[in-house]
Amino acid sequence: MSSDAMTIRAAGAAGRPWVEAVQDWITTVDHKRLGILYILYALLFLLIGGLEAIVIRIQLMRPHNDFVSPQVFNRMFTMHGTTMIFFVIMPVMFGFANYLVPLMIGARDMAFPRLNAFSFWLTAFGGLLLYFSFLGGSGLYGAGNAPDVGWWAYAPLTSRAFSPGHSADYWTIAVLVSGFGSIGTATNIIATILSMRCPGMTLSRMPLMAWMTLVMSGLVLISISPLSAAQIMLLVDRYLGGHFFDTQAGGSATLWMHFFWIFGHPEVYILVIPAFAFASEIIPVFSRKPIFGYPVMVAATVSIGFISMSVWAHHMFTIGMSAASNTFFVLTTMAIAVPTGIKIFNWLGTMWGGKIQFKTPMLFSIAFLFQFLIAGLTGVMLGTAPFNWQLSGSYFVVAHFHYVIVGAILFCIFGAIYYWYPKITGRMLNERLGKLHFWLFVVGFHLTFDPMHIPGVLGMPRRIYTYEPGRGWDSWNVIVSVGAFIQGIATLLFLANLVLSYFKGRKAGSDPWDAWTLEWSVSSPPPVYNFAVIPAVRSRRPLWDQKHPEDPDSRYE
Repeated sequence: MSSDAMTIRAAGAAGRPWVEAVQDWITTVDHKRLGILYILYALLFLLIGGLEAIVIRIQLMRPHNDFVSPQVFNRMFTMHGTTMIFFVIMPVMFGFANYLVPLMIGARDMAFPRLNAFSFWLTAFGGLLLYFSFLGGSGLYGAGNAPDVGWWAYAPLTSRAFSPGHSADYWTIAVLVSGFGSIGTATNIIATILSMRCPGMTLSRMPLMAWMTLVMSGLVLISISPLSAAQIMLLVDRYLGGHFFDTQAGGSATLWMHFFWIFGHPEVYILVIPAFAFASEIIPVFSRKPIFGYPVMVAATVSIGFISMSVWAHHMFTIGMSAASNTFFVLTTMAIAVPTGIKIFNWLGTMWGGKIQFKTPMLFSIAFLFQFLIAGLTGVMLGTAPFNWQLSGSYFVVAHFHYVIVGAILFCIFGAIYYWYPKITGRMLNERLGKLHFWLFVVGFHLTFDPMHIPGVLGMPRRIYTYEPGRGWDSWNVIVSVGAFIQGIATLLFLANLVLSYFKGRKAGSDPWDAWTLEWSVSSPPPVYNFAVIPAVRSRRPLWDQKHPEDPDSRYE
């Protein structure tokens, strides 16, 4: 481009401030802006994934329904699962980590700002690529080339014989690209936490949010790499004549299952450990007590990280593994319940005797404790091989993992947004709308996923397009679908609260919750450089030390 053309373009941009603003956001390397982009990206896909779930529930609301075709139904549950795992929960966790971790440890930015931006745009492109699949093919109603092989993409469903178009390619490449972005972000988070803590911020004084984000990032590096390798192998099978997963040519379909679940079950903890972090920051502040058993909480988190790498095959009890293999994975599945249970007692111990403030973030955290307990109990049930043999592939399993993904993780995400929204925007969310959102979502959640266990026990398979009447499933499916609609209404109310409060919300100030971690010591929103002077830390509650220097109880080394 000539210098004259560049001058003209610059002059045009100068006359349009919004153009410069968009360019600034697209080219930013500021960890706070990138964190916001991750969160907004995740909220967009939450809306899309929620609409896909509504389509599924309308189709299953009554027997012999023909709201959508079987092919579109397959595409809807494939896109819903892939969207919620890879393009909602993971990005929002990375968004909060990006925004908060440098502030919490007293750093001015991430260790590698340009890698941070590159990682976000890789993740963003992965999600967009997945939804490009809706274009072409049989059109929008038929979902074009949208993947239809489930979010796990089991072989041989992904072979050219059973997926002759490009639907499996869109799924594979989209998740592969976003996986590279996740690996880059995880590497950056680890480097930031280990090398950029402020003076006095030893590992034993780090906020639990930083500790749990560190463990989560380590799991990302360990678990996404095998998934990426498997996706490359799948592309080799489809286009270069490989036979890794082709059983007729000496390959193994169970090889894909092992690769996928070596990613897939640590992935549950990649998602839930940051949810634990949110609860671990919110519950102490609204209980007006320090976290109970900080060293035990850290040890339990690290233990979960280690044990989570040895439980993947409890998803595979029905494929014919040996008795010894089944026994090993039963034992590891039971073992991981121990550090998880310790955490629940720590949160309850923090609340016990505290002056609890029932603000919206705390309500979501309390609901998380109850629902995660139930999710853990049904998880232990499914971790028992004989019980798993009876209910594997049923709606009981769907109810269980939605209790984890929605009842635990999404509830904590909502709580985190209500808690840190004032810091990010400088405005408070509307508390009345927040509590209405909470109660509607609680009612909708329990109407959906409590009854869903029952048709599963009665034999209703998952991934079923329609069903015969009179099998005992009809009324339960109506209740489940009604609950899903209520959750949808609650989510729209939440999104409306975000938008309205951004423009009309009450100004927050730097520390509206009277908290004690470093992010609340700077203005809301924080300046570009985070800290004018790098802080020095003397305890686990550095902001409390600044506000109450005379309080001897503020020393929790």
